[in-house]
Amino acid sequence: MKKVSKVFKIGISKDDGQKINEISEIEVLSGKGISGDRHFRDYNGYKGQITLIEKENIDYYNNKYKTKIPYIDFRRNIVTEGIELNSIIEKEIEIGTIKILPYQLCKPCLHLEQMLNAKNILKEFPRKGGLRCEVLVSGKVKIGDKIIIL
Repeated sequence: MKKVSKVFKIGISKDDGQKINEISEIEVLSGKGISGDRHFRDYNGYKGQITLIEKENIDYYNNKYKTKIPYIDFRRNIVTEGIELNSIIEKEIEIGTIKILPYQLCKPCLHLEQMLNAKNILKEFPRKGGLRCEVLVSGKVKIGDKIIIL
């Protein structure tokens, strides 16, 4: 039986550098991003519209380094469960009522390593840091929503 891919956690931050707030639902607007998030703006280039990361990659890191870094602290908007994200680059996906196009790996940065006060983030996450996505269809996403590859 195939495991269902779903939204595990959701987080946004009003300003750059601020703590990510865990929330249960987001409103996402095509071409702009997530309402209330630091990267939301009119005529947003797709770089910051919405980001995803795998729960399983965070679990792997926490187990390997005996840490307990909260999922949301990895600074991606949606923490997924049950889907290998790198395999869906340039494939449209549906989450809740939105459609997005993952287009690029989201590489970890020194800023993230410093904010987490964790070692080896740069080393462990170059191909596990999630995806940057363009929002194609506006709508809402909530925790537990299925992720469907179209």
